[in-house]
Amino acid sequence: MERKPNKNEALEALDFIINVLKEHEKDLDRLISQLGIITESLGETGEITGKIEKIEDRITTLQGEITNLIKYLATPRGSTPYTQGTPVNVKCRQWEDFKNLAAGAETVSYLLKEAEKSFQADALKNGRIVSYTGEFPQNTSLLKLWLSKELDVTEEVVFE
Repeated sequence: MERKPNKNEALEALDFIINVLKEHEKDLDRLISQLGIITESLGETGEITGKIEKIEDRITTLQGEITNLIKYLATPRGSTPYTQGTPVNVKCRQWEDFKNLAAGAETVSYLLKEAEKSFQADALKNGRIVSYTGEFPQNTSLLKLWLSKELDVTEEVVFE
């Protein structure tokens, strides 16, 4: 089973992709410049000039698409900029309070202590760590699914 890359690995992969795309953009700029020089040296020779202009148009379009792709990949998705400093820890005694504060969290972790019959959930949302400790739910085999539904997050951001 493949392991899921952690956030740092994902960011490194994203940086690598962005750097490769930037290099391709530089290469395209260089090619456009060279095509311009060739076009000027050939003058207006009709068919060749037309073909070169079509190639230049295609390269310019590709360059624009690569630029847009770089901007898209470099833009963070769905995350709110955090304030600098120590994260705030919010501890909830009531499940409903935790549920309301942690809804839509970026990451959720949980710990089930069956021997003590206790359940702990922590959620990271907007630079705050929201915590709940209390009795654990009856159906522990579906705990991850239940947490994702309760907090309106995907199962991928819930881990034990």
